[in-house]
Amino acid sequence: MLSASFLTISLVSLVLYLGSAFLLLRHFFNNLPGRHPYALPLAGAALIAHIVILANSILLEPGQNMSIVNVASLIAWLISVSMTLASLYMTTALLLPVVYGFAGLVILLKIFVPDIYMMQISLNPSLVVHITLALLAYGCLMIALLYALQLGYINSRLKAKQTSLVASPLPPLMAVEAILFKLLSVGTILLALSLMTGFGFMEDMFAQHQVHKTVLSVIAWFIYAGICLGHYKYGWRGKPVVGATVVAASLLTLAYFGSRFVKEVILS
Repeated sequence: MLSASFLTISLVSLVLYLGSAFLLLRHFFNNLPGRHPYALPLAGAALIAHIVILANSILLEPGQNMSIVNVASLIAWLISVSMTLASLYMTTALLLPVVYGFAGLVILLKIFVPDIYMMQISLNPSLVVHITLALLAYGCLMIALLYALQLGYINSRLKAKQTSLVASPLPPLMAVEAILFKLLSVGTILLALSLMTGFGFMEDMFAQHQVHKTVLSVIAWFIYAGICLGHYKYGWRGKPVVGATVVAASLLTLAYFGSRFVKEVILS
């Protein structure tokens, strides 16, 4: 049963995220330059409330509650912080509403699915390293997915010869593509390190309950590595890169959350 204070701060964070997303979308679809002046302050307040929720959800007395909802919430917070900071230096008009909307959705899910999956991470330093690398890799590659989708959207508008792009708040195609491949490169390296630490520190990577996660993660890594190699060596870009990024991100999400979603949410 959720306490009244926890429920209140969750609802506050949800409303702030959705309010920021609404202001950003309204600004974007009205083709206004820059961003709404109240959007980022609202998002900043939402992020503060969100980290309070995470601290009270994950850091419990017996250990750490790393349930699927808490992990998703942590990843949503990391992505939201990263994209908010990125928006100070580059145009992310189309991405921030999606990011904030997803963060709000995860908080809403936390209210209705208060599940528990206790671990003793602090007692196992190698597990801390592996989980940290895995979270960073996933967060980075999910941001790359957002940029890939934005790249596909800009590409489609250019091919449709929509002259409104000149006055649009969307960033230049080449700038989005450059950021995408930087994110893919960093994420692929982090994913490789995560897999290496998993094989090096953990003995159950191919145990029955882990084998699907390991296999899907490795397949996703090969796809990401292929995208990066193909781009830097053969100049791959455009729709094939966007499609391959979506496939790899889907496999990685299935690896990270698939069986745990069935076990913790559907079968609980």
